[in-house]
Amino acid sequence: MLRLATASLAGTAIEFYDFFVYGTAAALVLGPLFFPTFSPSAGTLAAFATFGVGFVARPLGAVLFGHVGDRHGRRPVLVVSLLLTGASTVAVGCVPTYDAIGVAAPLLLLVLRFLQGLGLGGEWGGAVLLTAEHAPAGRRALWSSFPQVGPAVGFLLANGAVLALSAALTDAQFARWGWRVPFWAAGALALLGLWLRSSLPESPRFLEIDDHARVPLAELLRDHWRLVLLTGGALAVGYAVFYAVTTWSLAYATERLGVSRTVMLTCVMAAVVVKGALTPVMALLGDRHGRRPLCLAGCAAAALWMFPMVALLSTGEPLPMFLGSLGALIAFVTMFAVVAAYLPELYAPRVRCTGASVGYNLGGVLGGALTPLVATALAEHSGRVPWGVGAYLAGVALLSLGCFALLPETRPATALRPVTDGAARGSR
Repeated sequence: MLRLATASLAGTAIEFYDFFVYGTAAALVLGPLFFPTFSPSAGTLAAFATFGVGFVARPLGAVLFGHVGDRHGRRPVLVVSLLLTGASTVAVGCVPTYDAIGVAAPLLLLVLRFLQGLGLGGEWGGAVLLTAEHAPAGRRALWSSFPQVGPAVGFLLANGAVLALSAALTDAQFARWGWRVPFWAAGALALLGLWLRSSLPESPRFLEIDDHARVPLAELLRDHWRLVLLTGGALAVGYAVFYAVTTWSLAYATERLGVSRTVMLTCVMAAVVVKGALTPVMALLGDRHGRRPLCLAGCAAAALWMFPMVALLSTGEPLPMFLGSLGALIAFVTMFAVVAAYLPELYAPRVRCTGASVGYNLGGVLGGALTPLVATALAEHSGRVPWGVGAYLAGVALLSLGCFALLPETRPATALRPVTDGAARGSR
């Protein structure tokens, strides 16, 4: 289990590195480089729009790779999705700017961001299911939380690279070529991920299935559409909170408050370190007390913390900004530490890869794609403190709270759902 969980963590970290490095670049440099005819705020909005395309592509990747995972196994998903995301990320680092090739530059960004999202849409389901379906029932949330640490590691790698380059280069050097280096590094990381995953065994639960779904998506939409919508709505708050902290706040603090790029990156990275360290702790609580109670508690905490978060962020001072980010990410991890066990337990084995992946990535469209755009637009028309952003995030948290309230508990459960059970109700 330790070897398998560690390999899943490493691969997930690498794929999320690819995804996050784009978000950081969108917040800091892509606007003026690829949308120079826009005003600074409009350029940031346009860069965040290309960022959002990746989230739109993720459910499509979940459908594509979920089909492969439910028909041919979880393991092939991990290899192909890693290659697609890695190659797309390296290519982003090679795209000429608007000054060189005109409107073709942002169009290429859109295409490559779409391919990034397509690959990441398949990654999460394959990595989580391979871990969850190997794990003992009493520690399923703990072992499944290893891939959930991957996004924190990927974020730290991506932003650490940007922070190091920002410190070593002048602003002109960083804008001219320095921002491309983290994208090029994705190629080496992808090769490392392929090596780590080359010897992973196939999921025993997949091997037990005698009658695989012919078209998993059709079966999912016919029999489990309500569950898909509820899981997507439930997870929206996690994406909204995470990308408000890690993407929108970077642009807001550097452009509106005049905070240096290095200071803001350091504040957010410090909060993400704590979030990553707390992930297995919250997962242990999920094994002890259940998945749903932690998800409800995390949603409630997020709804209550969003107004204090934007107030602390608007001070422009390092310690308050760190505390605002930290509180939001603690609420986030309270939910997302257990969803890697929760979603596989909710879906029947025949459609588990497609169902868990589509539900998870649908939450990304609702929460992650829109949040940087909406928050930037709301902050543009606010005073010193962007209360509208807090209201928007609190509203998403209340929506997710309602969705989690309608989902069943799946713990305690002695095993994942029997392979003959096609129902999508949770084990009680």
